[in-house]
Amino acid sequence: MIAAKNLTKRFRDLTAIDHMTCTIPDGCIYGLVGANGAGKSTFLRLVSGIYKPDEGFVSINGGKVYDNPPVKDLLIFVPDELFFLPQSNMRRMAKLYASAYRNFDQKRFEQLTERFSLDPTKALSTFSKGMKRQAAAILALSCRADYILLDETFDGLDPVMRNIVKSELYADVEERGCTAIITSHSLRELEDTCDQLALLYKGGIVFEGDVEHIKTSLFKIQVAFREEYDRSRFDGIELLSYQKQGSVANLIARGDREAAAGKIAAMKPVLFEILPLTLEEVFLYEMSAIGYGDALKTDGEGGEAR
Repeated sequence: MIAAKNLTKRFRDLTAIDHMTCTIPDGCIYGLVGANGAGKSTFLRLVSGIYKPDEGFVSINGGKVYDNPPVKDLLIFVPDELFFLPQSNMRRMAKLYASAYRNFDQKRFEQLTERFSLDPTKALSTFSKGMKRQAAAILALSCRADYILLDETFDGLDPVMRNIVKSELYADVEERGCTAIITSHSLRELEDTCDQLALLYKGGIVFEGDVEHIKTSLFKIQVAFREEYDRSRFDGIELLSYQKQGSVANLIARGDREAAAGKIAAMKPVLFEILPLTLEEVFLYEMSAIGYGDALKTDGEGGEAR
């Protein structure tokens, strides 16, 4: 289990991670999503022990990560900006990884290079961006680590290669019970891949939880009444957005769906429907609720959602 407590990392006058506390259970794929500068990459570098926390700590199975080789041996980190030894090929990199990770699986390395159709004797400097991503994923998966940290790993991969990487990752989680942490700007990618998801903003977690629970934590209500009404009619229901055009209002609400439905149904509407939201819509409304961006900034009669 990965645990962060009061985790803080500063770079001069910038606080990249701000007193973050969270727990990532074993045997799951945990997604981190957030805008640029939210702290996703910094968090992974703290978890992997590359950065030393200014306050708080990260632990794996109770052991603090920073400057702790036995704990670091449990994890593998694939950064957004890849690095390979100069003039190296995949076989040379595999020898390097095998010297650092006692569980490095040479047989799996050979199987994965064949599955990805990569030549392990070819210089990595001749590989395309997508091919380098594939090579990094192969090396990481061959380490058989208990914790796999992937920073924007799917960036630059075509759909076929993304599916292969994901299927191999799923197999590791299911068969070995390992834990993967993935960062991505693609909410769709995380929705399809992750068991749990956390939204980061200004170095802290805004919300986290099971993906299906997050998708149902907000809901859309379409309602109409014969008589005139305004937003105040829905006092007692937590609204993130209120739009009204003519007699029809569209609401974005958070909280107990059944309680909200019962309250509105008791008002005898002429039109009433509760609709699900996509993960992307949940993300946009949650970010808007904390004041990020201006894509959803007006609210009211005939306005856009905020």
